[in-house]
Amino acid sequence: MLVLRVAVALGVAYALVVLLAWVFQERLAFPAPRASVPDPRAVGLDRGQRIELTVDGHTRLAGWFVPPAAPPAGARAPGLLWFYGNGENIAAIAPVLRDLAPPHAALLVLDYPGYGGSAGRATEAGLYATAEAAYTALAQRADVDPARLYVYGRSMGSAAAVRLAVRHPVAGLVLDSPFTNAWEISRARYAILPRFILRLSLDNLRAIRAVHCPVLVFHGTADRLAPPEMGRRIAAAAPAGAELVLIEGAGHNDTYAMGGRAYRDKLWRFIK
Repeated sequence: MLVLRVAVALGVAYALVVLLAWVFQERLAFPAPRASVPDPRAVGLDRGQRIELTVDGHTRLAGWFVPPAAPPAGARAPGLLWFYGNGENIAAIAPVLRDLAPPHAALLVLDYPGYGGSAGRATEAGLYATAEAAYTALAQRADVDPARLYVYGRSMGSAAAVRLAVRHPVAGLVLDSPFTNAWEISRARYAILPRFILRLSLDNLRAIRAVHCPVLVFHGTADRLAPPEMGRRIAAAAPAGAELVLIEGAGHNDTYAMGGRAYRDKLWRFIK
């Protein structure tokens, strides 16, 4: 009898955990850190400016637009859309943006809904809506060549970047520490939970098969969250082929630092 009661109690507890995971999974998946968007001039990007866009007609998104330091004479510059990883925001990665912003290209980066200085709530749909708003804003600028728009996505941002490259003509796609899909990431952390409750997709492995632009993939060899095998599979699935750059000893969140100048130079050369 005692065994039966314990079994029932465990079953009820497990069902409650599953229910909570179903209801709150977007909050678990997107731990959106809040912080106001700093003035880009405060980190040395004197040519940068804070901007605001809206999605869904009302949700305010805060971000940066950084024009090229040396715009081409008589021609429009290429543009780079930047989608950062989970747990980041513009305030957190401002020094990275300063160091990696291509001098010959325009840069646009937005905080996702619920992140940084943007309003709204963090969701997968909000991630994709941000990407669409950013693409439209950069493509419509008179000083940017819409035929030379590049997309950069790191970790969670890789899902926004890949999806955008599927939906729009882009000149190139850069992925840093990409994962295959939400299921394979969640399986490592929440193996106890059944697959049917997962409502998130974030399926880079399937989406990349519809991308036909040049692809550059950076991945740390010591990445435990999204193991380097995920980067290899993403690169192998790209129809037009992809260049995979493995950064020796780098984990999931330090590819910028571990890659150093070679990382920066590789990125800059990719954007033409």
